[in-house]
Amino acid sequence: MADAIGEGGEGGEGNGGGAAEAVVEKALGLLDLDTKARLLSGQDMWSLPAVPEIGLRSLVMSDGPIGVRGVHWTADDPSIALPSPTALAATWDPELARRAGRLLAQEARRKGVHVLLAPTVNLHRSPLGGRHFEAYSEDPYLTGEIGTGYVTGVQDGGVGTTVKHFVANDAETERFTVDNRIAARALRELYLAPFEAIVKRARPWGVMAAYNGVNGSTMTEHRELQQGVLRGEWGFDGFIVSDWMAARDTVRGLKGGLDVAMPGPRTVYGEALAAAVRDGRVSEAELDEAVRRLLTLAARVGVLDGAAPAVAPVDRPGPIDGEALAREIARRSFVLLRNEGAGGREAVLPLAPGAPGGVPSLALIGAAARDARVLGGGSAVVFPDHVVSPLDGLRAALPPGVELSYAVGADPTDELAPAAQGFELRAVVRAADGRVLGESRLASGQVQWISDFPDGVSFEELHSVETVGTFTPRESGAHSFGTRGLGGLRLAVGGEVLFEGEEHPADVGDPFEAFMGSPVPRGQVELTAGEPVAVSLTCAVARPEDALLDAVCFSLLHRAPERDAEELIQEAVAAASAAEAAVVVVATTERVESEGFDRGHLRLPGRQDELVRRVAATGTPTVVVVNAGSPVEMAWRDEVAAVLLSWFPGQEAGAALADVLLGAEEPGGRLPTTWPQRLEDAPVSTVTPSEGRLVYDEGVFIGYRAWERREGAAPAYWFGHGLGYTDWAYQAMEFTPAEDDGEALGTVTVRVRNAGARAGREVVQIYLAVPEDDAAERPVRRLAGFASVDAAPGETAEATIPVPRRAAEIWDETKGAWHLIPGTYTAEAGRSVADRRMSVPVPVQPTA
Repeated sequence: MADAIGEGGEGGEGNGGGAAEAVVEKALGLLDLDTKARLLSGQDMWSLPAVPEIGLRSLVMSDGPIGVRGVHWTADDPSIALPSPTALAATWDPELARRAGRLLAQEARRKGVHVLLAPTVNLHRSPLGGRHFEAYSEDPYLTGEIGTGYVTGVQDGGVGTTVKHFVANDAETERFTVDNRIAARALRELYLAPFEAIVKRARPWGVMAAYNGVNGSTMTEHRELQQGVLRGEWGFDGFIVSDWMAARDTVRGLKGGLDVAMPGPRTVYGEALAAAVRDGRVSEAELDEAVRRLLTLAARVGVLDGAAPAVAPVDRPGPIDGEALAREIARRSFVLLRNEGAGGREAVLPLAPGAPGGVPSLALIGAAARDARVLGGGSAVVFPDHVVSPLDGLRAALPPGVELSYAVGADPTDELAPAAQGFELRAVVRAADGRVLGESRLASGQVQWISDFPDGVSFEELHSVETVGTFTPRESGAHSFGTRGLGGLRLAVGGEVLFEGEEHPADVGDPFEAFMGSPVPRGQVELTAGEPVAVSLTCAVARPEDALLDAVCFSLLHRAPERDAEELIQEAVAAASAAEAAVVVVATTERVESEGFDRGHLRLPGRQDELVRRVAATGTPTVVVVNAGSPVEMAWRDEVAAVLLSWFPGQEAGAALADVLLGAEEPGGRLPTTWPQRLEDAPVSTVTPSEGRLVYDEGVFIGYRAWERREGAAPAYWFGHGLGYTDWAYQAMEFTPAEDDGEALGTVTVRVRNAGARAGREVVQIYLAVPEDDAAERPVRRLAGFASVDAAPGETAEATIPVPRRAAEIWDETKGAWHLIPGTYTAEAGRSVADRRMSVPVPVQPTA
């Protein structure tokens, strides 16, 4: 490396422009074989190595679906926590997704992060998918639109994205090894479609290759899909990074198109890749192509000297108020499924307390109303500075004179969970001789450091970690404590040692679970409400010889005293009976929805269903808020006055909920996925492989596409459904054909009128139905466009929506190409796939 590229080197153009390409080529020419191979392998959990000789700084990646955690799993540097991706999709607003992306780019720059490992654009193939909350929708078009907005927004801020998980990572069971068998047509029309739309329209700088295989090849080695389709057909010019620990083979990975193997330092690239070049198993030219893509990314994000970043600092969006945007997204995502009056009364929502006709007293019920779960588990976890619970939000928003009572009602879990409410904890790291190497504040009792340790701490010198602090209980009684983790553990509460001993790795298929161990109860301690006690859990860190990562993962677990379940429900019933209205918040838990496993059923955990029924039976108008990232069964839905979905609503959850319940804002969400009545009715309920394979035998029929062709079963709520606080009249609709054979068949213009008494926002949805004499085996209609309009009472608004040509095409498996099917289609405008108000013919001519 004789010559260096310094700050005064050649300038560059954004997105790989000519000047930037010259800098990249010069840098590439200065690298020797070993350095090139090392560049494609993570130096640790989150970053790639620097090469100062060519002016290349370390490139840092971070999980980022709803916030930017950064390189440390710690609360020392809090992150804005936005609502879940499914909530973002429920807004049906790509521009709002773009604003979310811009905020996350701002957060990433603040934390020194160059690439976000997001968005997840896999589909809601089955409601059992455990990571459902981290993906957008069952529909590829809606997914592509929201994903395009998100990617564009992040990259507006000069930060890269990795669209993931390419492709068909639609379930978690056996995710490291499953081979998903998908016919070419379904693969193209459904699972590849969001990636194609985002690649062509948003030009992402990265894509993440999934753990799973597709049709016989693991995705990190899938040459046909990565090199042939992604790069060849679609023109993707970014880098491909493996999902963490997904890269398996050096030669097949590089030849299959994988550029970067993460995490490091022990991967199939690095020294193994250099050796493969020297042995002639791969060519240096193939290696250079991957390095060139990595250096192009470095130029784009501004860590390669001499190359101007893709977005100059002066061109980045201005500062964004993260708390305000989190609150806006949440309320815009809430889906009002039902809002009925009883006994001649008007609809129960908004509650309007303190106003004429409003409620003078309100009962808030549910454990999830006090301790809100605002994000999903796994890589989506971030540590916000604060969380506004529904109880906090309503207390702050209710006007003087309105009485608010609270009752737990039913606890959704009977399991130990990482210590949280009432705990003040920090982690103290020591060497073998007892010296303190460093400290870190903890957001909960969970320590999860994987190659990312507190400042001043190296894994080599680290010997033990002590989670230490105080716990101030809210309830008196027998509090349960436990541990999760490997190595030597010592748990003490209030001076009493509850456990001291060794925990060893379990033989499990998921390497992350092997690192973390399983939850184990260790004992109970009688505590008094309001009286703090000292707590500590010391872990002498295990160091398995075959470990692929340098990791410290263990947890202090806790559960409050178990009260009689019937007594809790009776207290809730009494509170509801004494109030003019009741709001019951029900929820799933991290043991129900999280990365790493799929769901076994769609029932709410604990006795929450019984709680809802018994509160509703009091006759008090009952609003049920469902805090879940994916569908749950709601057999009681017709017994209550209103049902509101809040998804996982982010850190401003309670403030946004108060906005909507009390009428300051209307719920703006529409369902991004069909909500079944029961699991057995769902079109796709198989997520467990058989002999390592999962066959997508439903073809192109998932979600509403499948529901519409079924007889004898209807969903609880259809795709696109969502109520507001005003009414809309659909007045006129026309179709204007395109003047050329471009990407659109033409445009539909729809005029609507706000027929209610307050201002509102309507999502006008366009579905394209196939000709009546259609002979193709395809869905009877598909989402072909949408747009939001705002109007004051009595005002009209127009939405002009392009109808994509792809909506009239199918993938011809024989020819391996898209095929336009001519005929007279019907564009239908409405409020959901089942509530279509107007239609107009759309003639589609055969191609020349």
